[in-house]
Amino acid sequence: MSNWYLQNGKDSDVVVSSRVRIARNLNGFKFLNKCSKEEQEQILQSIKEVVPSIGYGLKFVNLEDLDNVTKVSLVEKNLISPEFISNNKIKKAILINDEENICMMINEEDHIKLQVFSSGQELENLMNLVIELDEKIGEMLNYSYSKNFGYLTESPVNIGTGMRASVIVHLPALTLTGNLSKILRIINNMGMSIKGVYGETSQNAGDLYQISSNQTIGVTEKEIVSNVKSITEKVVEQERLARKYLCKNQIEIEDRVYRAYGILSNALKISSDECKRLLSEVKLGTDLGIIKELDDSKVKKLETYTKSANLQKYLGKTFDGYEREIKRAEVIKQILCN
Repeated sequence: MSNWYLQNGKDSDVVVSSRVRIARNLNGFKFLNKCSKEEQEQILQSIKEVVPSIGYGLKFVNLEDLDNVTKVSLVEKNLISPEFISNNKIKKAILINDEENICMMINEEDHIKLQVFSSGQELENLMNLVIELDEKIGEMLNYSYSKNFGYLTESPVNIGTGMRASVIVHLPALTLTGNLSKILRIINNMGMSIKGVYGETSQNAGDLYQISSNQTIGVTEKEIVSNVKSITEKVVEQERLARKYLCKNQIEIEDRVYRAYGILSNALKISSDECKRLLSEVKLGTDLGIIKELDDSKVKKLETYTKSANLQKYLGKTFDGYEREIKRAEVIKQILCN
């Protein structure tokens, strides 16, 4: 089975991926910002002992056993947070399966950050999976819980269910038609947060944005997922309408996406930022059925293996910045030719 980020899912022309995560802390231990090194180790050991009983093919990996390129590659795939690898003073680990659709960060902000992922819009299925995992782990480990406030977390904004749901959406047409800023304001005003995956502004290089739930207390898990799903469906509808509008001038849109495809497939070196921008337009052209030379599988591979750390993992060797630009162009040609 291939990794989830190399597959397509529901509404994957717009919805790149979905994630549901749950924050938990172990009863009897301080919050992480107050834990000693010994307590951090005890938390890791407590979780490591129950891994065989959890199942799902999960493996326990100490973060300090991973090289820097591997750590960054996990960040690039959105499996772990940049903050998780930035503080070396805390003992950390991950639980991850081969498909990488389940990834638990141990000792990030909270003792446990349980995350499940999927391509496309699969929030309801992910919610069911994460609850199933959470209940199984909760039977073996005693969580910090209050009858008044629900599950207790280091940050007060995460108490209650401790659940957050999010999707990453590709919005090139809304950007090109000048309607993106309006959509961003509407989403923020509806109690959700939206931010650029590669930047906070509408000039986000890859036209990728993450829509996330904000509220964890006073709402159920089903309500959290339902709210994000409802807003996502509206965004998908608006992006598709914008794409139809762009296609009214067929020559202009074909010229735009094929110019991007031409540069991408013929460049001898290419930077990470330029690659993100060109891939955004090439994905748009592929999803619209304009670029016949590509399919969804190749686009997914291009999106994954042109990122700096994953590029080096793909080639099995480390390179400096200039060499990576050359190797990125070579890898693009390999994927396109296969």
